[in-house]
Amino acid sequence: MNNKVLIQRAIAIPLLVGMAGCSAVTLPIQSALSAQSAPIVITDAGENSQVTEIGAPVTKNDTMIALQSNLEQIYTQVNPSVVSIQVSQKTDLSAMSNLPFMLGRPFTFPDNPQQPNAPQEFYQHGAGSGFVWDKEGHIVTNNHVVHGADKITVTLADETVVPAEVVGTDPDSDLAVIKVDLPAEQLHPVTLGDSTQVKVGQLAVALGNPFGLENTMTVGFVSALGRVLPVTGSESLNTTDPSFTIPDIIQTDASINPGNSGGVLVDDQGQVIGVTAAIESPSRSSAGVGFAIPSAVVDKVAPALIKTGHYEHSWLGLSGTSLFPELATAMNLDTAQHGALVIEVTPDSPAAKAGLRGSDRQIKIEDQDVLAGGDVITAIDGQPVNNFDDLVSYLADSTNVGQTVKLTILRDGQEDTVSATLAARPQATEPPTQTATASQKGPSLGVQGIDLTPEIAQAMNLPTNQQGVLVEQIVLDSPADKADLNGSYMAAPINGRSIQVGGDVIVAVDGQPITGVADLRTYLNSRKPGQEITLTVLRDGKKVDVPVHLDDLAGTS
Repeated sequence: MNNKVLIQRAIAIPLLVGMAGCSAVTLPIQSALSAQSAPIVITDAGENSQVTEIGAPVTKNDTMIALQSNLEQIYTQVNPSVVSIQVSQKTDLSAMSNLPFMLGRPFTFPDNPQQPNAPQEFYQHGAGSGFVWDKEGHIVTNNHVVHGADKITVTLADETVVPAEVVGTDPDSDLAVIKVDLPAEQLHPVTLGDSTQVKVGQLAVALGNPFGLENTMTVGFVSALGRVLPVTGSESLNTTDPSFTIPDIIQTDASINPGNSGGVLVDDQGQVIGVTAAIESPSRSSAGVGFAIPSAVVDKVAPALIKTGHYEHSWLGLSGTSLFPELATAMNLDTAQHGALVIEVTPDSPAAKAGLRGSDRQIKIEDQDVLAGGDVITAIDGQPVNNFDDLVSYLADSTNVGQTVKLTILRDGQEDTVSATLAARPQATEPPTQTATASQKGPSLGVQGIDLTPEIAQAMNLPTNQQGVLVEQIVLDSPADKADLNGSYMAAPINGRSIQVGGDVIVAVDGQPITGVADLRTYLNSRKPGQEITLTVLRDGKKVDVPVHLDDLAGTS
């Protein structure tokens, strides 16, 4: 018998697309379901077909009733724990052009501008969110909400207004703890959930104070997991790349707007799974892509901030990128090889002490300059590292300062294992800067280099009066590459800049001394493509003669 069911007449319920959460969608659906319907005729198309007419009104189904009841219960349970935070900070007007856009800090300008010759000072007034951590009055929020604030005021859900003081901050996780002086019976701590068990598709409820509108709840779903956020001190994702990232970020489509920063993202049980912190949006308001710092990070950082005022992150001391097929091919690896390519190793870091090597040459992939040639980390403590984010996540979630980890690496295509004892992440790092390049037209070696200065020579354990050209990077398939010249693979802080060191130092060409990039350019301009020259280089402190056949690679030397 054919059991297909045909709907001959039914109610049309409009599909709403682009709404941030279920709470906004339920109203028209409930209205439609509650309305008097036209009769529905259901026909069994089999040989024993029957027709049944249902003339009774359609009401809200059990699922909708349960969802609405659950959301009401979540609000009743969690809202007393969420607070509104107001901050003010005295600032020089001249610095205003450098202020980043912060979701938690919509600033206002002075009503009465001062005289032209007077200091242009004003108060920035901002609003954010936070949540009660314990009965002692500790409140967790985002670091960028309270950073630099001269005055902090907290408003509870019952409209109690009280001043607050900063207890501790951690810019690297964008978390902070402040404290209020209130009786324990007025404080309602949150229940922390386990963000490691969160799945894509789960209900996600955000509570906070968007645009200063206190006690606001929005509803959506967990959209993605394992995102990363840059450590910038700002929620804007369009700032200069930072030195560190926050791993395992939860993405949600629950509406998050300026003022939500420091608020909570909870699951269907009302347990906190994340701290709402940032959005991706061209309009600086909710576009359905919001980010929350996972509760697993909060559970590690907040107690440390309460106890000591700061949190120590495990630090390996390298920068890198994820290996991709084109890059793997350029490094003579299988295109299916995964891992984290080490780009730069920080001097005196655990990575440097373990002997890890950064990238020493530059290649082009689809007209883009890409660094290559460094170690590829494929596992840490036996856990696979498929991409650079896996390495960052493991360090953040599974390690502590002083712990020794085992890294499985690929070096020149050969597998090896090294051990590194993790240190505490430095409080401030010097961002890498561009170094001078030796470029010219005509015959080329295919290298990027800089003058060897006394400071660089000292960093490489060479005599401070040694002159020459330090090879920083090597172009793939260039004369230098074919001659097996070595590029630099380790960063050294020199005169406030991060300089790549450790590569060959060119000190002579065909017996003629080379004092710097200018000498090298002049000599190469006197030669022709196809000619062979002999470079004298310092390699690990020893002089080595290297024959090189020149090529015509415009733009490098």
